[in-house]
Amino acid sequence: MEKPTVLGVDIGGSHITAALVDLEKRALIQNSIRRNAVNSQQNKEELLNAWCEVINDAFGTVPKSERNIGIAMPGPFDYENGISLIKDQDKFKSLYLINIKEELAKRLQMEPSNIKFINDAAAFMQGEVFNGAAKGYTNALGLTLGTGLGSAVSINGIAKDAALWDSKFLGGIAEDYLSTRWFVNKYFSLTGKKLAGVKELAAIANIDPYAKQIFNEFGRALGHFLADIIKEKKAEVVVLGGNISQAFNLFAPHLISNLKAFHLDTEIKLTRLNEHAALIGAASCWDLVAK
Repeated sequence: MEKPTVLGVDIGGSHITAALVDLEKRALIQNSIRRNAVNSQQNKEELLNAWCEVINDAFGTVPKSERNIGIAMPGPFDYENGISLIKDQDKFKSLYLINIKEELAKRLQMEPSNIKFINDAAAFMQGEVFNGAAKGYTNALGLTLGTGLGSAVSINGIAKDAALWDSKFLGGIAEDYLSTRWFVNKYFSLTGKKLAGVKELAAIANIDPYAKQIFNEFGRALGHFLADIIKEKKAEVVVLGGNISQAFNLFAPHLISNLKAFHLDTEIKLTRLNEHAALIGAASCWDLVAK
């Protein structure tokens, strides 16, 4: 049976991105990517209509009878039934307890069963397993390092949200130390200067000893955090994504040396698919179902 072309959709607090994915070639179909900014504070009708506009545009000429969608959504969310459980997060308040699957199906004139949902961190990992940096590995761990800490594990090709963000770590939780705000706060505590984010810090790391010190400290902390999880999950590879991973060369030496101190030589890889990982991962839900 020929594998279907599926629309992969990535929904975040400020955007929606969609693209057609060729499951046979395990790749995005060129020129099908559509992206729009979305205000997550909007009411239900405005939000859902904005999403549907991008989805319809990305489908292009694909007949309605042949449309399947895989959607990467942040949690908490009832992924099986398509119901939003997000509240107290300053986003999507108008969608709390709404059956998103049925609402989208109605607007898109398709069956609810043609729409599947996956956790956004799991979608990133699923994409990397499907045709990215984790392809071919039995046990893999993925982290997205940015404004928050996303995490997922893949076992035998199936990725699931690992929800490590609130793990106890260094007297707080992991996200306190492994996210953008840690870099910003740390630099401010050392210098009294406020930077916008990690990109700005990376730009001065070669000339600012405080910036260099911060990346070294982050690498050690990340290695310390990963050591127990790698052992517990028997991870053969760790795939890093998110904005912070773009400064990998600045924190990698201390990350790797700290893992070696724990007698681990697990491969650490950067995302191969970048922002396309979640799109491909969401769409690949249909390939997993086909099997």
